[in-house]
Amino acid sequence: MKTINRLDIDDARQLIAGAAAHAGSIGVPMCIAITDESGQLIAFERMEGGKVTSTTIAIDKAFTAAAARKATHEYGSASQPGAPAYGINAAIGGRLMVVAGGLPVIWQGEVVGGIGVSSGTPAQDQAVAQAGIDAWTARNEAARG
Repeated sequence: MKTINRLDIDDARQLIAGAAAHAGSIGVPMCIAITDESGQLIAFERMEGGKVTSTTIAIDKAFTAAAARKATHEYGSASQPGAPAYGINAAIGGRLMVVAGGLPVIWQGEVVGGIGVSSGTPAQDQAVAQAGIDAWTARNEAARG
C-alpha cells in the first residue's frame, strides 16, 4: 500500500489566488486550472475577460504537467520534427500540451499536482503559473514554521 500526497481544494484556491494576483498585475485575465498529482481537475477559474478558447488549454496544461511530471514548455523543443518526442502532442487524444504555461506543483521533492494557465503569451502564462506556485509555496513554508 502507498501513501499519496496531493493537493486539496484549499491548496487549489491558494494556487489560483496567487496566479490570479499576478495575472491582474500584468493586466492579462487568465484561465487557471489546478489538478491533483494524476492530472484530475480540482479547481478552475476563468478570470473576467479570460479567453473562452483557453479553458480547455489551461486544463490540459495542468493535466500534462502533473501526469507527465514535467513542465509543458519542456516538451516544446522535444516535440519538433526530428526531435525525440516528435508528435507527442497528438498523444492521449491531443491532451498533452507542448506550450509554456503548465507546471508541476512540487512539495518536498514530490509532484502533488499541476497548474495550467492560458490566455496570454506563453511567457505570460508560465510566469502566472509560477507566481501561483510561489505564493502557495511561501504560504506552506510559513505555516510549517
